[in-house]
Amino acid sequence: FEREELFFRALCLCHTVQVKEDDNIDGLKKAQLSGRSCVYISSSPDEVALVEGIQRLGYTYLRLKDNFMEILNPKNDIERFELLEMLSFDSVRRRMSVIVRSVAGDIFLFCKGADSSIFPRVTEGKIDQIRSRVERNAVEGLRTLCVAYKKFTRKEYDSVCKLLQNAKLALHDREKKLAEAYEQIEKDLILLGATAVEDQLQEKAADTIEALQKAGIKVWVLTGDKMETAAATCYACKLFRRNTQLLELTTKKIEEQSLHDVLFDLSKTVLKHSGSLTRDNFSGLSTDMQDYGLIIDGAALSLIMKPREDGSSGNYRERFLEICRNCSAVLCCRMAPLQKAQIVKLIKLSKEHPITLAIGDGANDVSMILEAHVGIGITGKEGRQAARNSDYAIPKFKHLKKMLLVHGHFYYVRISELVQYFFYKNVCFIFPQFLYQFFCGFSQQPLYDTAYLTLYNISFTSLPILLYSLMEQHVSTEMLKREPSLYRDITKNALLRWRVFIYWTFLGLFDAVVFFFGAYFLFDNTTVTSNGQMFGNWTFGTLVFTVLVFTVTLKLALDTHYWTWINHFVIWGSLLFYIIFSLLWGGIIWPFLNYQRMYYVFMQMLSSGPAWLGIILLITVSLLPDVLKKVLCRQLWPTATERTQVKISFLVDILNYKHTDMHCSHIQRQACFQISTFPIPLISQQEKLLYGVNAKLPY
Repeated sequence: FEREELFFRALCLCHTVQVKEDDNIDGLKKAQLSGRSCVYISSSPDEVALVEGIQRLGYTYLRLKDNFMEILNPKNDIERFELLEMLSFDSVRRRMSVIVRSVAGDIFLFCKGADSSIFPRVTEGKIDQIRSRVERNAVEGLRTLCVAYKKFTRKEYDSVCKLLQNAKLALHDREKKLAEAYEQIEKDLILLGATAVEDQLQEKAADTIEALQKAGIKVWVLTGDKMETAAATCYACKLFRRNTQLLELTTKKIEEQSLHDVLFDLSKTVLKHSGSLTRDNFSGLSTDMQDYGLIIDGAALSLIMKPREDGSSGNYRERFLEICRNCSAVLCCRMAPLQKAQIVKLIKLSKEHPITLAIGDGANDVSMILEAHVGIGITGKEGRQAARNSDYAIPKFKHLKKMLLVHGHFYYVRISELVQYFFYKNVCFIFPQFLYQFFCGFSQQPLYDTAYLTLYNISFTSLPILLYSLMEQHVSTEMLKREPSLYRDITKNALLRWRVFIYWTFLGLFDAVVFFFGAYFLFDNTTVTSNGQMFGNWTFGTLVFTVLVFTVTLKLALDTHYWTWINHFVIWGSLLFYIIFSLLWGGIIWPFLNYQRMYYVFMQMLSSGPAWLGIILLITVSLLPDVLKKVLCRQLWPTATERTQVKISFLVDILNYKHTDMHCSHIQRQACFQISTFPIPLISQQEKLLYGVNAKLPY
């Protein structure tokens, strides 16, 4: 065969593709629908692409039958090659080989793999020409492979067969001996050519990565591709920008200088601007024009992770992490699957202890997905291994944006409110009982009735927080997708920090003190109790419990931004249920009870005018600190979410204004004018024009 023919035959034979012929879809063969005579299936979509591509040039892979591989050449003749051995692909060798025998008796070894693993093993062929072409294709973002071959004599094949047989039958270190055998066999090759496959980005992949960076999430790309291919892909998906200065930590750099010198120079470069630039602490994006992107390959990472002679590697790791912290994006290329997991573990164990999320679509991403705090698998052409080993599975990469920035945002806010509200309402519930013991001689006399103790967390206050934790939307879904920076308000566990938890605890203690001592001083007032209607510890406890139920429910109502009929029904229905239950519980003599201590207590309390006034005053005083805190923080230290809420409310007013009559009152015109001249940070000029509002109104 000539070199070109050998190249085509190598692509038809050196693969793990299977042929599926009888794949029916509603009575029609899938092959007929796709226009091919057969359907190719493989764990690697690149192999399928190469076999399909070579089919267009006249060489069709037919099947593997009885250990014979059959191909159809351009002359419509079927060629049969006996498959003698297959040297499977692995992430360390980065290549695979097959040994076949033609009908004429010639024995060939065809090898296909990454250029870094093929070029050191070839001795003949157009090496320089093919290497330059491979580099050009890699810069264009294509995934490249090199193809080589070797012809065996009968004697050479017998020795190869014996070597493989001994390695396969080894009882100890079988994998190691197989790798050594492969190394001896795959050498002195003749270079045939190279292939290039376009790995297209999924739709909206670039938009998703850009949104994640705006949200303050650092994005690292871990790939096994060639550096030039990976860099071109990063530019295409907007991970790197035009003004990004790329820093290389590669084997080529380390060969020119020592690893220590390279790390020192890179650290000096990125830290030189850290004082002068206003750099974002979360995503690394700077407000100035200077941006850094780091590129590291697998060999350099191995040197960084390798322990030094003194037994420690921490210094290199810390220096490497310090460089990465000051870069807006990091690209790790030529990574083996275990190295991907090493990178994730290195970040997890750093001093900041960040939350890591790994997303992948292939079997080589499984170790990385399992190592991260959260693993997401994409179901696609790479198979379902990643999805099966992940915490969540999505069909497209673009869905990550809504998953994190919308659903993740909503559920974090809901869960944080749920946890802290439960602490708050139980502090309000228990602390008055604790204070009551100082006034009852520590006799273990309960402040509340048994029915109230039982139903407080089951019926009176459970449904409102349950609905809140399922339905709350403090900002609309569209706004969260349009403004990814709102995600920064909840980063670094912002809503579950100790400061926030302590605020909720002190608020609960304050409200409990107001409930108890407010009711106590109300009872102590002779003017209020002179008619004899409010004497008795059960009346006192019922008054405290009534203020408690109303306060904690109204507190949740103040925190609710997304009101639906369900929220109204549950919140006001819970309060109504408490009143109805108290009237029935104290208004009827229940025959199955041995005591009737609550009989007529609730009605007696409500028949007193001072009791109504006391309930209203105590609820107002209890809610006042939280209301003042919300108002002051919103005015003085507003978050991005609160500024967005203000913006939305003003835009709604603008839309309402556009539908009002032109002959509105002077006050309305003045309000409309103030809206139109609102500061630019809240409402931009483009939004004013969008909603049809001008700086000068025709009045």
